Amino acid sequence: MSEPFFSHSYVEETRLGFVFLRSHTWQHHVLRVAINDLRGLFGEHPPQDPVILDAGCGQGKSFQYLHKVFNPTQILGVDADPLSLRLSAEEAARRRLDVELLGSDCAALKLADASVDLVFCHQTFHHLVEQEKALAEFYRVLKPGGYLLFAESTQAYIDTWVIRWFFRHPMQVQKSAAQYLDMLRQQGFQFGPQNVSYPYLCWSRAKDFGLLERLKLIKPKPFGEREETLVNVVARKPPKASLEGDTP
Repeated sequence: MSEPFFSHSYVEETRLGFVFLRSHTWQHHVLRVAINDLRGLFGEHPPQDPVILDAGCGQGKSFQYLHKVFNPTQILGVDADPLSLRLSAEEAARRRLDVELLGSDCAALKLADASVDLVFCHQTFHHLVEQEKALAEFYRVLKPGGYLLFAESTQAYIDTWVIRWFFRHPMQVQKSAAQYLDMLRQQGFQFGPQNVSYPYLCWSRAKDFGLLERLKLIKPKPFGEREETLVNVVARKPPKASLEGDTP
């Protein structure tokens, strides 16, 4: 792997993290689960034959699941790390998928306005220093009526000893689930409670990985009485009529 990369807008993963992101555990128990959950958060059918932007595509392990669930005409993979892009190209070729890869910072996407139907941002945002700029870029490149598929770990998960020990993140920008939702609304994205989920998966509870609950030594805390470790949102850019101030 290349030497750790730091810029004003992105913090690269550790060597251990990089290896983990190609594992079966990551693909089957994290990526697959998140994409299936996001599909269920649509209030209506997603766009047909969409162009999907995979923002922070990493090693391309999401491509197969995005293709299976959304049947896109094209996937655009964006990442700031050259090695990740090379591995993504190999993954796309192995899966025989139409993927165009771009070396780009999420805060300055090399894409035209209103050029994609879906933006998939999975476990990328907590690596970004300039989160507001990246979110504005997602909004810009989405077509009116397009969707942001946002899946993130919250500060309650990132700021734990096991994650801080093994992985690398810009701690000054980590947010709670509520803060992420507020950020999406402030950018102009629209969503309701039916478009949001708070998975409370064992792997996201870094203090004990849910072990005490599985051993029935404690009862799981219900929603509203716990610190959420994950938040998934399907957020829509308003249709063109709404953007122009007309009746949708």
